[in-house]
Amino acid sequence: MPPDTPHREVFLHLAPWMRYVFYLSAGLATAIFLYGFYRRLAKYRKGRSVNRFDDLPGRILKACGTILTNATVRQGDGLGGLAHTLILWGFIILLIGTAMVAVDYDLLEPLGYKLLKGRFYLGFSAVLDVFGLLFIVGLVMMMFRRFRGLRELDYTRADHQEGAVDRSAYVADDWIFLWLLLLIAVSGFLVEGLRIAEKMPAHEKWSPVGWAIASAIQGASDSRLIACHIWAWWGHALLVMLFIAYIPFSKMMHVMTDIANLVFRDERPARELPPPPEGKPGYAAITDFTWKELLDLDACTKCGRCHVACPAHAAGTTLSPRDMILDLRGFANETFNTPEWLTQRFGNGSPWSGASPLEVDVATQVIRPETLWSCTTCLACVEVCPVGIEHLTHIVQMRRQLVDQGTVGDNLQGALISLGDYGNSFGASAKKRAKWTKKIKPKLKDARKEAVEYLWFVGDFASYDPRMQE
Repeated sequence: MPPDTPHREVFLHLAPWMRYVFYLSAGLATAIFLYGFYRRLAKYRKGRSVNRFDDLPGRILKACGTILTNATVRQGDGLGGLAHTLILWGFIILLIGTAMVAVDYDLLEPLGYKLLKGRFYLGFSAVLDVFGLLFIVGLVMMMFRRFRGLRELDYTRADHQEGAVDRSAYVADDWIFLWLLLLIAVSGFLVEGLRIAEKMPAHEKWSPVGWAIASAIQGASDSRLIACHIWAWWGHALLVMLFIAYIPFSKMMHVMTDIANLVFRDERPARELPPPPEGKPGYAAITDFTWKELLDLDACTKCGRCHVACPAHAAGTTLSPRDMILDLRGFANETFNTPEWLTQRFGNGSPWSGASPLEVDVATQVIRPETLWSCTTCLACVEVCPVGIEHLTHIVQMRRQLVDQGTVGDNLQGALISLGDYGNSFGASAKKRAKWTKKIKPKLKDARKEAVEYLWFVGDFASYDPRMQE
């Protein structure tokens, strides 16, 4: 290849031993990532089986459309949606660009081919610079959003256990996630600028951000530029290695779990509730959860949308769908020895310590019964969740366990007994259900006696309570 052909030297100024150290570091970071990823998969395999593989190509296409358009993240949050869109597409393009550099240098060059050269390299450089800059803008916007102190990003527990539960690690994990990505992006541009500044080749104007940095620092001696380039190169490389190793043990794992969760989500979680585990009334142990429900727990990004949307939380109950998912996740990780580096800490140690995790009743010892009974099953949490978590099925399955134990309030217990004996929660005769319709004109059809086109189910209160009838 002619020396004046536009291209990039991957290991410019680096001694051969440095290249070996780089590959060893990359291998170590990848090994740590694979170990953490394996521990996650091992946890999901402990869950009960459930079929979410029907129409798998269609599921994948729909999930990809949701992710690439950022549809669920943009819903109801303009600033957060825009910031996430910039981060998402910046990350995707930079990841593709990094992969192309690796393939070009490690696979094609040894075979005598070179992809990143000439006009293609110039276009490649321009695209990466533009999307890298948008990536930084998105990260800064997301930081600004967190500085605003939004209600959904407040990790205060709904059950007011602030003194007993420390969630500062959640805040630290959020900021590490943002700062690590920002430092990777900024250091990448710095490496590019130092590389260009040494000779200022005209074709590097196709890297507008790198060219701007190079223009600002040109004039320094070659030896200083080379030394700074080497230090910046290693700083950038080590940040990338840290990011790779950190993914499966942190919030960064949502990059992978959210994709899977959207692929395997149930499109009708309230229309058809799942059956209880075979031979059990509901969920008692963490092993009663399906693999998809265990995946749900890891998919949570702590965005707080369900926390804010929940009417039970707004009414001052101990229910927060976000808190419930995070408590179950922490317990599942402890049970299945799944490492997570930054999580909530209990002041007096684990609240279920002293017992085998498999013997802990999740419906009474991990989640409070009053918390589960606070749910109105309105589906607001599922509707606003951007990553397809099905909070409702978790709650219903644990409530089934509470019913079997008799862990219900007196009023609810009476209503359930009446429902079983009479078919309604008032304990009234079934013959009186349609009595309130006698005075209505035109006459309403009774779907129990004749064919109808539409069914209006008004429920027990409207059928039996005189105040509702009026």
